[in-house]
Amino acid sequence: MGLHTYRFHNTWQVDAAPCDVYEALRVVDDYPVWWPQVRCADWVDDATYDMVVRSLLPYDLSFRSTRSHEDPTARVLQAAVSGDLDGFCRWTATASDGGTLLMFEEEVVARKALLRRLAVVARPAFMANHAVMMRAGCKGLRAYLAFRRSGAVTRSSQSPAVSGVL
Repeated sequence: MGLHTYRFHNTWQVDAAPCDVYEALRVVDDYPVWWPQVRCADWVDDATYDMVVRSLLPYDLSFRSTRSHEDPTARVLQAAVSGDLDGFCRWTATASDGGTLLMFEEEVVARKALLRRLAVVARPAFMANHAVMMRAGCKGLRAYLAFRRSGAVTRSSQSPAVSGVL
Protein backbone atom coordinates (compact mmCIF):
# COMPACT_ATOMS: atom_id res chain seq x y z
CA MET A 1 0.00 0.00 0.00
CA GLY A 2 1.43 3.35 -1.05
CA LEU A 3 1.88 6.35 1.19
CA HIS A 4 -1.15 8.09 -0.35
CA THR A 5 -3.45 5.05 -0.32
CA TYR A 6 -5.92 4.65 2.52
CA ARG A 7 -7.98 1.57 3.35
CA PHE A 8 -10.72 1.79 5.93
CA HIS A 9 -12.99 -0.88 7.33
CA ASN A 10 -15.62 0.17 9.85
CA THR A 11 -18.56 -1.71 11.30
CA TRP A 12 -21.60 -0.18 12.92
CA GLN A 13 -24.34 -1.94 14.85
CA VAL A 14 -27.64 -0.21 14.10
CA ASP A 15 -30.98 -0.89 15.81
CA ALA A 16 -33.04 -1.00 12.62
CA ALA A 17 -33.97 -3.54 9.98
CA PRO A 18 -31.34 -4.07 7.27
CA CYS A 19 -33.79 -2.99 4.54
CA ASP A 20 -34.43 0.30 6.40
CA VAL A 21 -30.73 0.94 6.83
CA TYR A 22 -30.09 0.14 3.16
CA GLU A 23 -32.86 2.49 2.04
CA ALA A 24 -31.55 5.30 4.24
CA LEU A 25 -28.06 4.89 2.76
CA ARG A 26 -29.46 4.99 -0.79
CA VAL A 27 -30.72 8.56 -0.19
CA VAL A 28 -27.40 10.36 -0.50
CA ASP A 29 -29.19 13.75 -0.47
CA ASP A 30 -29.96 13.11 3.22
CA TYR A 31 -26.41 12.38 4.37
CA PRO A 32 -25.88 16.02 5.47
CA VAL A 33 -29.06 15.72 7.59
CA TRP A 34 -27.68 12.91 9.74
CA TRP A 35 -23.91 12.99 9.19
CA PRO A 36 -22.43 16.30 10.40
CA GLN A 37 -19.15 15.89 8.53
CA VAL A 38 -20.90 15.53 5.18
CA ARG A 39 -21.18 19.22 4.40
CA CYS A 40 -22.98 18.79 1.09
CA ALA A 41 -24.23 16.12 -1.27
CA ASP A 42 -25.32 17.89 -4.45
CA TRP A 43 -27.32 15.80 -6.88
CA VAL A 44 -25.79 15.54 -10.38
CA ASP A 45 -27.89 12.68 -11.75
CA ASP A 46 -29.62 9.52 -10.51
CA ALA A 47 -26.32 7.85 -9.62
CA THR A 48 -23.96 10.79 -9.05
CA TYR A 49 -23.39 13.35 -6.32
CA ASP A 50 -20.78 16.04 -5.78
CA MET A 51 -19.83 15.83 -2.13
CA VAL A 52 -17.82 17.83 0.39
CA VAL A 53 -16.77 16.35 3.73
CA ARG A 54 -14.86 17.83 6.63
CA SER A 55 -14.07 16.28 9.98
CA LEU A 56 -11.91 17.78 12.76
CA LEU A 57 -8.86 18.77 10.75
CA PRO A 58 -9.14 22.12 8.93
CA TYR A 59 -9.53 20.96 5.34
CA ASP A 60 -12.40 19.93 3.08
CA LEU A 61 -12.38 16.93 0.78
CA SER A 62 -14.36 17.42 -2.42
CA PHE A 63 -15.16 14.49 -4.66
CA ARG A 64 -17.70 13.07 -7.04
CA SER A 65 -19.44 9.90 -5.89
CA THR A 66 -20.96 7.73 -8.63
CA ARG A 67 -22.94 4.64 -7.67
CA SER A 68 -21.23 1.69 -9.35
CA HIS A 69 -23.05 -1.24 -7.76
CA GLU A 70 -26.45 -1.51 -6.14
CA ASP A 71 -27.82 -4.82 -4.88
CA PRO A 72 -31.01 -4.48 -2.80
CA THR A 73 -31.17 -8.24 -2.17
CA ALA A 74 -27.68 -8.41 -0.66
CA ARG A 75 -28.08 -4.79 0.57
CA VAL A 76 -24.80 -3.63 -0.95
CA LEU A 77 -24.15 -0.11 -2.22
CA GLN A 78 -20.84 0.77 -3.83
CA ALA A 79 -19.67 4.03 -5.34
CA ALA A 80 -16.64 5.14 -7.27
CA VAL A 81 -15.15 8.38 -5.98
CA SER A 82 -13.00 10.85 -7.88
CA GLY A 83 -11.55 14.22 -7.01
CA ASP A 84 -9.58 14.87 -3.83
CA LEU A 85 -9.96 11.12 -3.28
CA ASP A 86 -9.96 8.47 -6.03
CA GLY A 87 -11.18 4.95 -5.39
CA PHE A 88 -14.32 3.37 -4.00
CA CYS A 89 -16.48 3.07 -0.93
CA ARG A 90 -18.97 0.31 -0.16
CA TRP A 91 -21.77 -0.20 2.37
CA THR A 92 -23.05 -3.71 3.21
CA ALA A 93 -26.02 -4.14 5.55
CA THR A 94 -26.69 -7.57 7.09
CA ALA A 95 -29.11 -8.77 9.75
CA SER A 96 -27.54 -9.07 13.20
CA ASP A 97 -28.95 -9.38 16.72
CA GLY A 98 -32.38 -8.01 15.77
CA GLY A 99 -30.83 -5.05 13.98
CA THR A 100 -28.21 -4.46 11.34
CA LEU A 101 -24.49 -4.93 11.14
CA LEU A 102 -23.39 -2.25 8.73
CA MET A 103 -19.98 -2.58 7.13
CA PHE A 104 -18.24 0.38 5.49
CA GLU A 105 -15.22 -0.29 3.30
CA GLU A 106 -13.19 2.35 1.54
CA GLU A 107 -10.04 2.26 -0.51
CA VAL A 108 -8.88 5.58 -1.87
CA VAL A 109 -5.81 7.38 -3.08
CA ALA A 110 -5.42 10.93 -1.78
CA ARG A 111 -5.13 13.39 -4.66
CA LYS A 112 -5.52 16.61 -2.67
CA ALA A 113 -2.12 18.33 -2.69
CA LEU A 114 -2.20 19.12 1.04
CA LEU A 115 -2.79 15.48 1.97
CA ARG A 116 -0.02 14.32 -0.35
CA ARG A 117 2.51 16.85 0.98
CA LEU A 118 1.80 16.08 4.63
CA ALA A 119 1.32 12.31 4.35
CA VAL A 120 4.67 11.35 5.87
CA VAL A 121 4.13 13.25 9.12
CA ALA A 122 0.34 13.61 9.30
CA ARG A 123 -0.91 10.19 8.17
CA PRO A 124 -1.82 9.15 11.76
CA ALA A 125 -3.79 12.39 12.16
CA PHE A 126 -5.60 11.74 8.86
CA MET A 127 -6.53 8.26 10.07
CA ALA A 128 -7.78 9.63 13.40
CA ASN A 129 -9.74 12.31 11.55
CA HIS A 130 -11.48 9.58 9.58
CA ALA A 131 -12.27 7.64 12.77
CA VAL A 132 -13.94 10.72 14.30
CA MET A 133 -16.02 11.15 11.16
CA MET A 134 -17.13 7.53 11.21
CA ARG A 135 -18.12 7.62 14.90
CA ALA A 136 -20.25 10.71 14.25
CA GLY A 137 -21.79 9.06 11.17
CA CYS A 138 -22.79 5.99 13.16
CA LYS A 139 -24.34 8.10 15.90
CA GLY A 140 -26.15 10.27 13.36
CA LEU A 141 -27.51 7.34 11.36
CA ARG A 142 -28.81 5.67 14.51
CA ALA A 143 -30.64 8.86 15.53
CA TYR A 144 -31.94 9.44 12.00
CA LEU A 145 -33.36 5.93 11.76
CA ALA A 146 -34.92 6.21 15.23
CA PHE A 147 -36.65 9.45 14.19
CA ARG A 148 -37.85 7.85 10.97
CA ARG A 149 -39.24 4.85 12.87
CA SER A 150 -41.07 7.17 15.23
CA GLY A 151 -42.70 8.93 12.28
CA ALA A 152 -41.24 12.26 13.41
CA VAL A 153 -39.17 12.66 10.25
CA THR A 154 -40.36 12.20 6.72
CA ARG A 155 -38.55 13.03 3.50
CA SER A 156 -40.71 16.12 2.97
CA SER A 157 -40.32 17.45 6.52
CA GLN A 158 -36.54 17.31 6.78
CA SER A 159 -34.87 20.64 7.28
CA PRO A 160 -31.75 22.07 8.89
CA ALA A 161 -33.80 22.38 12.11
CA VAL A 162 -34.48 18.64 12.05
CA SER A 163 -30.83 17.87 11.37
CA GLY A 164 -29.89 20.00 14.39
CA VAL A 165 -31.96 17.67 16.56
CA LEU A 166 -29.95 14.72 15.35
